[in-house]
Formats: sequence, C-alpha cells, structure tokens
Amino acid sequence: GWDLKVCFIMAAWDLSVAVEDLGADAPPITVSVTSDLHIGGVILKLVEKSQVKRDWSDHALWWEQKQQWLLRTAWTLEKCGIQADAGLIFMPQHKPLRLGLPNGLNLRLRVCFSGPVFRTVLGICKMLNIRRPEELSLLRPVEEKKRKKVRDLSEELYDLTEVPLTSGTHYDIIMSPSTLMSRPCLYNGMPAHFADSPKTEKVYKMLSVSQPAPPPEAIAKLYRPASVVDKAHIHSRWLDSSRSLMEQGVQENDRLWLRFKYYCFHDLEPKYDAVRLTQMYEQARWAILLEDIDCTEEEMLLFGAIQYHINKLSLSEPQTMTSSPAMDDLDSALQCLEVKLDGANSIIPTACKAVITVYFCLRPKRLTLKGYKQYWFKFKDASISYYKSKEESLGEPIQQINLKGCEAAPDVNVAGQKFCIKLLIPAPEGMNEVYLRCENEEQYSSWMAACRLASKGKSLADSSFQSEVQSIRSFLAMQQTNPNTHTDDSMSINTHSLVSPRYSKKYKAKQLTPRILEAYQNVAQLSLTDALLRFLQIWQALPDFGISLVVVRFKGSRKDEVLGITPNRLIRIDLGVGDVVKTWRYNNMRQWNVNWDIRQVAIEFDGNVNIAFSCVTADCKIVHEFIGGYIFMSTRSREQSDTLNEELFHKLTGGHEAL
Repeated sequence: GWDLKVCFIMAAWDLSVAVEDLGADAPPITVSVTSDLHIGGVILKLVEKSQVKRDWSDHALWWEQKQQWLLRTAWTLEKCGIQADAGLIFMPQHKPLRLGLPNGLNLRLRVCFSGPVFRTVLGICKMLNIRRPEELSLLRPVEEKKRKKVRDLSEELYDLTEVPLTSGTHYDIIMSPSTLMSRPCLYNGMPAHFADSPKTEKVYKMLSVSQPAPPPEAIAKLYRPASVVDKAHIHSRWLDSSRSLMEQGVQENDRLWLRFKYYCFHDLEPKYDAVRLTQMYEQARWAILLEDIDCTEEEMLLFGAIQYHINKLSLSEPQTMTSSPAMDDLDSALQCLEVKLDGANSIIPTACKAVITVYFCLRPKRLTLKGYKQYWFKFKDASISYYKSKEESLGEPIQQINLKGCEAAPDVNVAGQKFCIKLLIPAPEGMNEVYLRCENEEQYSSWMAACRLASKGKSLADSSFQSEVQSIRSFLAMQQTNPNTHTDDSMSINTHSLVSPRYSKKYKAKQLTPRILEAYQNVAQLSLTDALLRFLQIWQALPDFGISLVVVRFKGSRKDEVLGITPNRLIRIDLGVGDVVKTWRYNNMRQWNVNWDIRQVAIEFDGNVNIAFSCVTADCKIVHEFIGGYIFMSTRSREQSDTLNEELFHKLTGGHEAL
C-alpha cells in the first residue's frame, strides 16, 4: 500500500498559469494537477483558485511557447503534451481589434482571436451587416512609416467593443459543415444592435454611405504601388484563413484591414447590402485613385463624374438603398438598371442579322507589329466563322471558333472611335487571344452582346440579346461628352479629389472640371444605388480587374515572373515587359497540390499540361488559398444562397497536400 501512495504523490505536479484578467503584474496561479487531468478540469481549478466571481465562459488556455490554443477541453494534459514548464495563459477568446475598412473608417471591435480567421471574418461581417463574408478577408496594413504624414487623415477610431456580438459567445469556434446566412432583420434600415444609440447609428451611417474624398494633397501622400512587384507585395499580407489571429502573431488592439479578397460578388441585393455595396464601391474607388488598377483618361473622367454624383447624392438623399429582387451577381444587378440616356433610343441591330463584316486579327506572338487584317465574318449559334471575302463565305471557312466558355472583354476608346472586342478562347495549353475590331459603335454593341451570350452557350435568338445590346449602348453613351452642356456646378466640384495623382499632375483643375462635368451629364439621372452599381460595372470592365499578383519562380526558369490569380484563370506574366505569356483556366484543372517541404505549388491541367512554381513575394499557402477560394466561390448557387458550406471552403483552402 505504501508504494502505491508514493506513486500517487509522484503523479501530482504543479502547473503555473498566468490569468490575463488579473493584470500583467499579478503572479501566476499555481494549481496541482495530474497528467490525466483534462483541460476543462484545469480551467475549473483555476477559476476556483482565482476567487474572482465573473463569467469565464469566453476564456480559454493559450500556450505561449507553442503559439496554440488548447480548445479541446476533453483532452488530457498528457495528450496535449503539457508539462510543468509549459507557460500557459488563461485569457478571453474575444479581444478588441482595430479594423480599417475600405472607406478609410477605423473601428475598434471585439473579435474572435481563437477560431480560424475565416470564422473571425464571419463574426465581423455579421456584426457590420456585410453579407457573403466569404468574399472578404483580413490583411496586415501597409507599414505605418509610409503613411506618417497623413496619420491625422484616418486615425479617428470608432469604438464598437460594447456592441453585443450577434450570436452565442462560442459561435466562432464551433466548426459546422455549413452556416446559415439568412438576410438580416433591419430596423430603420439598420441592424438592431446599431439602432441602440445615436453613437452607433452614426457609425452605421458612415459604414453604409459613401464618405467625401480627402483633399488631393492627402491622396498624393498615401502609399501607391509604383511597380508590378509593389502590387504583388500587398498580397503577401493576407492572413491565413485556416489559423487563428493569435497563432499568426496578431495581438489585442493590433490594426488589420478588412478587404474584399475574391472578386466574384454573389447574390447582391441593394436593399440588404447597403454596407457591402458601399464598401465594395470604396475599395474600387481607392484602387483607381491610388493607381492600383490602370484605366484610360476617358475612363478616369467617367469614374470622376460618377464619384461626384455619388458624393452629391450621399449628402442630399435620405439613405435607403433601392429594394430589388435577389440578384445572382453584379452583372444581373446591372441588367436590372434602367438607364435613361439621351440618344440611347436609336435603332438596335436586330438579332436576325447573322452576318456582319468586321476587321479581325489573331493576335501574333509578343513584340511583333502585325496589324489588323480584314475578313468576312459569320456569326451563327455560338460560334464565329471567318472567310477571306463575302464571296467565299459559301465554302469552307478559314477557321471556325466556338465561343462557349470564352471571355469577351472590351477594348474601347469612344473619343478615338476605337471599338475592339478582346476574345479569350479556351485552348488545350491555355487561352488564345483574338481581337475583333468593329467599324462603329452600332456594330460593336451587337457583336459584343452576341459574344457575351455565346460565351454562356446562348444564341442570337435568345430573348436577352436586345437588353444586352441596350446595356452596352448605354454604357458607351456614358463615355460620350457633350461640350454644349452648361452647368452651375463648376464652382463646387473638388476636381483633383476625383482623379488619380497622375491626372492631377497632368492637368489643372480648370482643364479637368469642364470635362468631368461633361461626363457627369450622362450619369446625372442615376439614383444612388444605380450610380454605385454603374461605377462597379465600369471597374469590372477594366482589363486588369480582379487580378491578384504574386511574384513566383517557375520550375526550370532562371528568372522571377508574375502569376496573376483571377476568379476563373491563372495568368503567367513577363515581369520585365508586363506581357501575358500564358493563361490557364480553372475548369481545365485536374488537380493541384503543394509540397509544403520545398514550398512549391504544382498544378495539372487537361491534356497532360503540368506547371510548378515556388512563391517569391507571398507564402505558397496564400496562393493555395486563392486558387481553392475561387474554386469554392464557383460552387455557390442561387438556390443555396442562404447557406455557406464552410467545410468545403476549408477542404479547398486549408492546406491539404492534394485536392
């Protein structure tokens, strides 16, 4: 019996645990434990010994040396590998975080530091009333030293730490296969937890209504990416969605940015999405003002005009977003717009006109100067055939191109009368580029509409053809200027805050103002919601839209190159010239995997096409998460828009070695 007693005494040992709530200077609490005691038992002993009466339900143990949470309360100390020298801290799982939003607003919120970042973002978005939270994520801000001069611009902090979390305390760490994403209940146009006080109501208005742009001097001082490599570096700052904030070194009251990460906006409903729509617009606006995305001078003037219109309406209109039926994505939201434009009522080419002549060029190899060559084209069903001349169109075509699954992008300059359609045609080894140059606006509108429908497998006979043509024509009409229009607004317009520094330097305000006001005449009739949607539509039409850049080194290559990650394809870009070398679509991807030991991403496409690369500016987990994330986004459907399949997101992005 004596031996047993000794063994029992030997099995008990002291575990010291710091209790964060008692303050940094308080000594740790020592509890007597055995290796077979479970984590929940340790917590119980701690709470009893602290003699503090309070709600401890949000607290958990953090293992500082291992940088990990001990959330499995049924696990024993032995199973967790904890011995007497483990420095454990007993702390709340929800802590304050400073959050910078796309519109420059800085909030202080209580967020989950213990669950995966994906769950933390869910909690933040639920509180801020941003639906489809899977499209957003958290990233570390650009270093403060680059922004010191304008610290006063964005340092005002709005404290929302007292706003109650909208669900049970522990909802952030319960891993359910799918989460219900129901539409919020709104009171006076805002969630109940914002309607509680005038202070929180004011914050909600700042979230859901566009804020005036800062003065041009302040914009000029903000950090702007100067090169492709600078643009790539921003994507090295995304946090890992699979791991918690604490595990990634984020501390209480640290500053992070909340941004849209995946550029495929699903199920947009202006009635419920006031904050989401406004923040989306703000992210687009700042990408343009800080030259993160390139646009032509004509497009910049139109962006400036719509911003000016939105600023005016935001100051004058009572803020309620237009109610409209559920929308699958931004495109269908924009199809619902009725844009009443002068001169937009001209005759639309009829769908039955199946043969149109256009100038055509199969884009030659890079850095050659071959021009366009004229052919006779026939558009039938969902394919284009082209011939040397009209007379030869009764015989075999030079080539027939099936447009199903292709992408049609505009390459237009209305003032310069340039109306081109850039087609990306799926091919076994990537995508082929084809340019169609149309003679005029009318021809461009009908061909662009036909190409867009054909890419979805629809023919010219489809009922949506006319509305597609009308939408394109109204879009072009916005870019036309009318020098004869006079307006009294020229005194109140803060021109240089509406365009990027490149154009502020190039033109004086008195040169820009009349041009912005000319463009403004084309959008002045739009409601606030329609103006926001129109701005987003033009942003989406820019050639560089939705491309997240990462510097990589392809296997077998001796130089760094750029990988562009988009919602539906990967792009290999020459770092020196900036030209697209190769394109691969996700729907041709058979599998991808990451060799975590050598940090290399390997992808296999149809037709035995294999690529492999290591990442230079970002961790390969970030690239893995982007690819898996976009594939996840493509699985969402209108029918299941109220649920989020969280389990699938983690399967596709969570760092498994293979799909």
